[in-house]
Amino acid sequence: MTVAEQLSVIKRGAVEILVEKELAEKLENAQKTGVPLRIKAGFDPTAPDLHLGHTVLLQKMRQFQSLGHEVCFLIGDFTGMIGDPTGKSETRKPLTREDVLRNAETYKEQVFKILDPAKTRVVFNSEWLGKLTSAEMISLAARYTVARMLEREDFHNRFVNQLPISIHEFMYPLVQGYDSVALKADVELGGTDQKFNLLVGRELQREWGQTPQTVITMPLLEGLDGVNKMSKSLGNYIGINEPADEIFGKVMSISDALMIRYYELLSDLSLDGLEQLKADLKSHAVHPMEAKKQLGREIVARYHGSAAAADADENFVRRFRDNQTPDEMPEVVLAAEGETILLCKVLAQAGLVSSNGEGRRAIQGGGVKIGGEKVGDDGCEIACRGEYVLQVGKRRFARIRFQ
Repeated sequence: MTVAEQLSVIKRGAVEILVEKELAEKLENAQKTGVPLRIKAGFDPTAPDLHLGHTVLLQKMRQFQSLGHEVCFLIGDFTGMIGDPTGKSETRKPLTREDVLRNAETYKEQVFKILDPAKTRVVFNSEWLGKLTSAEMISLAARYTVARMLEREDFHNRFVNQLPISIHEFMYPLVQGYDSVALKADVELGGTDQKFNLLVGRELQREWGQTPQTVITMPLLEGLDGVNKMSKSLGNYIGINEPADEIFGKVMSISDALMIRYYELLSDLSLDGLEQLKADLKSHAVHPMEAKKQLGREIVARYHGSAAAADADENFVRRFRDNQTPDEMPEVVLAAEGETILLCKVLAQAGLVSSNGEGRRAIQGGGVKIGGEKVGDDGCEIACRGEYVLQVGKRRFARIRFQ
């Protein structure tokens, strides 16, 4: 590809490129010398499972790989133990070393569903940060001022409101920036909320006599509600390890407007193909439902394979258009605790909801069925014997049996 064509791919979905002219020069130099650019993106292993919001950066990394550049998937096992203060109104509880390593292993298993393993360098920042002496860490801290740190919005707000800021939190942007020095990164990717940290990397590279990295910020993907950032805590997420039917059903539940954004940030559809899809939707040549199903199949195929994607599509049609119960569903055996048990408790024990409270709310909202019949009483109890087919919402099913 020409430099202009590469830039067109790189700019897809990006919010900001700092500085685009510098990136064009780096791409041109890479073509002349045959030396690929080194692309860095860091992930603190703060949770064991990734959702589609996390994959926005991974998709952009994959695009760089397709352009022939080298990708460094950086696992922040050292920074994860500090805790990223970005967007936080209070000091975060640091993770233990055991938590970080356990989560890091699951990250490595999941990211290669998107990235090409042969073109990916997996690195842990403890490799260099863990070796810094006390004197070197103090020298690093001397490269940035408290005044500059307080320009950062979350630190500024906490300072103004007299909320605690721990000294180690100031170290987070510095050690993340030092990652770029250690890797000699040409480009660093991050969410828009990471802009401050990414720019610190540019400053530190100058301090070490390196060419400053280009910073590319990507948007924070909205969750299923179309408003808030995708988050497990908000329940508006699509996890990449969720069952194929669950992923497909959740994709089908998003709004038509959000579908286009998901295509732009998550799909491998070409730029020309994306523009054609937009035109076809506008002219009604393609129905939004069909476009959404195409997106659902692509995403499911990425994480579960093409056969699972086809099955999920068929299951969706049968279940929602024909109002049928799926042929296959999780089977859960529960120990009888007495003659009867609260339905909300059964829902939680079966993994259909996260808590008894969520189960009660689902019942109150009319989203729970037993054997296809809606349940309206949040205090409903069922007998601790026999077998039940339970449904929560449109996509979650389980076959319950007591023993």
